Amino acid sequence: MGEAIHTLIAGHARDLSERLHAHRMKLFPPSATKTLRKFTSGEVARLIGVNDGYLRHLSLDGKGPSPEVTPSGRRLYSIEDVRALRAFLDGGSGKYMPTRRPGEPLQVIAVANFKGGSGKTTTAAHLAQYLALHGYRVLAVDLDPQASLSALHGYQPEFDIGENQTLFGALRYDAERRPLEEVIRPTYFPGLDLIPGNIELMEYEHETPRAMLARKKGEGFFFTRIAEALATVESRYDVVVIDCPPQLGYLTLSALCAATSVLVTVHPQMLDVMSMCQFLLMTSQLMSALADAGARMSYDWMRYLVTRYEPGDGPQNQMVSFMRSMFGEYVLNYPMLKSTAIADAGITKQTLYEVSREQFTRQTYDRAIEALDQVNGEIEGLIRSTWRRD
Repeated sequence: MGEAIHTLIAGHARDLSERLHAHRMKLFPPSATKTLRKFTSGEVARLIGVNDGYLRHLSLDGKGPSPEVTPSGRRLYSIEDVRALRAFLDGGSGKYMPTRRPGEPLQVIAVANFKGGSGKTTTAAHLAQYLALHGYRVLAVDLDPQASLSALHGYQPEFDIGENQTLFGALRYDAERRPLEEVIRPTYFPGLDLIPGNIELMEYEHETPRAMLARKKGEGFFFTRIAEALATVESRYDVVVIDCPPQLGYLTLSALCAATSVLVTVHPQMLDVMSMCQFLLMTSQLMSALADAGARMSYDWMRYLVTRYEPGDGPQNQMVSFMRSMFGEYVLNYPMLKSTAIADAGITKQTLYEVSREQFTRQTYDRAIEALDQVNGEIEGLIRSTWRRD
């Protein structure tokens, strides 16, 4: 090998980045930005929680937003229409608009594990989108330098995210630190905003030890910085979903200190569970040290989510039973199934909530969307329980 390895790697990265950019331009021309499909009246009825016939009645009476009607008579609603329908039906009752009420605290959910392949980013993306589709005001935070959550929402990290445009911009220790609101970006999901990530986030891991050594008396600790930043935009959101990086560094620790709840994803295989054991041991030790330093380490809830679950796999079933016997109610009742539909959607940098049923066999799609809705609905129930709602 004649050339230096760093030169070779840089060349591969450059070529791959350009190819990925060309792929995105092909998928989402002409502006290369993602848009969200329209939803059928049946899908809208399920999202809002009303009867499809009732929506047809409203449409015929000219009440609420007017859907697009195809030549075959099918009614299609944009996501903006869905939110307008919620507002119309709610009438100030709070039944169809689930946003926070006075006295209800912002919910900050950290999705964490340091084992790759546990479904962490897929879980965070689908949870954030589910909540937005159901009327909540959501902020998704990509804290992973690999920035998969950003890519799923249409941002290619090395092309679209410039210097000081990640969460690091609002956390840094020098004069370049900027308000959090300046790094928040809208997405094509109304009600869902994103703080994108890229490799710049690694600077926080490098700069924090230096800042700790130079810390002056009276200055805040590193673990308060994310919570302090979120507090500046708290009134704009109901739920924050943080996709933590797959390692237990300063970024993850800061996120865990800012969180009100924690979701740990785990694939039900022996090696993954053994890895989770080490994650829990290390996390408990570090969080104990942070608590001694004054960090708030109490959560509204913590749950384990079984991901990439295959019901017909005997060893997986044994592992799930083992986890339930060990952790009881701390394991979510519903697992996230392994699905070709989710994997196929990911090839085009989409989630299952973005693609239409017609792109898959009905059984495959229905099975996957039901599993997603069950998992996310259970998490929504935990959020509402924290707010002491029925």
